[in-house]
Amino acid sequence: MITSAANSRVKNVIKLQKKAKERKEQNSFIVEGIKMFREAPIEQIKEVYISKSLYEKMALEEKLSQVSYEVVEDNVFAQMSDTKTPQGVLSVLEMFHYDLDERLARANGTWMVLEDIQDPGNLGTILRTGEGAGIEGVIMTNNTVDIYNPKTIRSTMGSLYRVPFFVTNNVEETLQKMKENDFSIYAAHLAGEKFYDEFLYEKKTAFLIGNEGNGLKETTAKLATSCLKIPMEGNVESLNAAVASSVLMYEAYRQKRSIK
Repeated sequence: MITSAANSRVKNVIKLQKKAKERKEQNSFIVEGIKMFREAPIEQIKEVYISKSLYEKMALEEKLSQVSYEVVEDNVFAQMSDTKTPQGVLSVLEMFHYDLDERLARANGTWMVLEDIQDPGNLGTILRTGEGAGIEGVIMTNNTVDIYNPKTIRSTMGSLYRVPFFVTNNVEETLQKMKENDFSIYAAHLAGEKFYDEFLYEKKTAFLIGNEGNGLKETTAKLATSCLKIPMEGNVESLNAAVASSVLMYEAYRQKRSIK
């Protein structure tokens, strides 16, 4: 049993919780909670830590039999956790890596392309909603909030494990590659020519969503096939990035379902 916060493994977990640089260098990230542990792919799990009080309940016995783990005193576990009320299980996972070219070649998928999204909750919600809407993947600019940020991970509610995601260092090149793969690219923009439900998304589709405060950069919006807008009543000028993404993803999903 780990009983001291001075333990080197405890210190490393805390580093991974707090620093994106450490996560990248170690190719590792942290997930917390019973649901995230139970849904984690076995092949991605590197380390598991269980609080003493949860271990005594053995509430996770079936999954624990498949992995090695360390029991940690509750007060030490609390220092390792990023949450105020830890659930008692914390896992170190290997980062996910996907082949973008292989994914883009798939037929008639819907993608989200996110430019400089800063709120972890927005990014996590887009992944979670995207899984529900059956999207193929998410592409993020390198100035987007770290997808392995603990707050982002919690917001995904496990969808992080199942929705492929990619970080691009050059959004123009990535969008060009998508066009070469027969994608129609739609920018959510206040200057959109038509409302979102006036377009057809039955084939390969990508939606561009911009930063919460500034929206899409004009240079990025110009790379789109078309600009679209979501109708607004009252004095509302725009929707939250995650809400706008949800509207678009589910419209594409509705159209694709209708032709199955």
